[in-house]
Amino acid sequence: MKNVRVMLGSRSYDIFIGYNILNNLSDRLSNLSLGKKVAIITNPKLTKLYGGVIYRQLKGAGFIPTAIEIPAGERYKTIKSVSKIYDILIKERFERNSSIIALGGGVIGDIAGFVAATYLRGVPYIQVPTSLVAQVDSSVGGKTGVNHPLGKNLIGAFYQPVLVWIDVEVLRTLPRRELIAGMAEVVKYGVIADDRFFDFLEENYKKILSLDQEVLIHLVVKSCEIKSMVVSADEREKGLRAILNFGHTIGHAIETITDYKMYKHGEAVAMGMVCAARLAYTMGICDQDVFERTERLCRLIGLRTSIPRLEFATLWDILHRDKKVIDEKVRFILPVRLGEVKIIEDVDREILQESVQSCYSNDNFV
Repeated sequence: MKNVRVMLGSRSYDIFIGYNILNNLSDRLSNLSLGKKVAIITNPKLTKLYGGVIYRQLKGAGFIPTAIEIPAGERYKTIKSVSKIYDILIKERFERNSSIIALGGGVIGDIAGFVAATYLRGVPYIQVPTSLVAQVDSSVGGKTGVNHPLGKNLIGAFYQPVLVWIDVEVLRTLPRRELIAGMAEVVKYGVIADDRFFDFLEENYKKILSLDQEVLIHLVVKSCEIKSMVVSADEREKGLRAILNFGHTIGHAIETITDYKMYKHGEAVAMGMVCAARLAYTMGICDQDVFERTERLCRLIGLRTSIPRLEFATLWDILHRDKKVIDEKVRFILPVRLGEVKIIEDVDREILQESVQSCYSNDNFV
């Protein structure tokens, strides 16, 4: 089992990464000085796969677990789902030392984390990510929140977990589309921080997609190390942490335009990364090779690299409602070279439109 420490003073915590370690979760929780009541927030499919296992081991360790299900999917990442969870916690008389386990992917983690941040002004929570995107990205760093019809993640809080427990074995039950979508966040780390890791992904993408145990653990550990380094330096995204948004500016807009129903988060991020690399090349910020290798790796993994045609005016409007806008200027993270990016504000509209349209495919949004 590997360990990555997120260094945030009194809010520091450990990320444990291993294979077949889900059954050891209750042992670790017993060392955290938590109250007896524990809410397991998950979705119906994951309840059948892993919820029962965790419920039984918690009971066996002396905890009093409560299972809470919300439907799967980004469209349920709403205040309505949060309110449903509040109702159950209040009914079961959860206290400030009671805890929450987020058992699921990025949606479950974001919702459960937001509930933990706001119920009784903050209760402890534990991330048990079951999707690749959650294991390498969303379970680490304390970003919690829900969507609004006018934009993604507009309602939320920074609130750190007390533990992240990652069992890469659970990826074997992950639908292949979800696995491929999660790889977008992994590619992101190579582009923004580590060209050798990018090389590793180019050389080992077939082993990753075939769920090679050793390669998977290295991939998750390296991703968590990069995320931890960035978050430890800039917890609340005042500067450096913004680089983690590479691909997300356009990606979030695509998710909003399609009402979160057409693409997985990682699929939209992949389109956004390719478009951002194209924009950087068009602006003379990076060489053509950076754009081409980013596009090629995404394509080899099985990610979509072109954007269905859309009204640019609609995209432009959504970009200006993004939570990363400062002084009405849209912020883009653009690659300088593989392993290094820079933050660019107020990109010229015509240059952006040219770059976006150069990434269009022949099909349309529906």
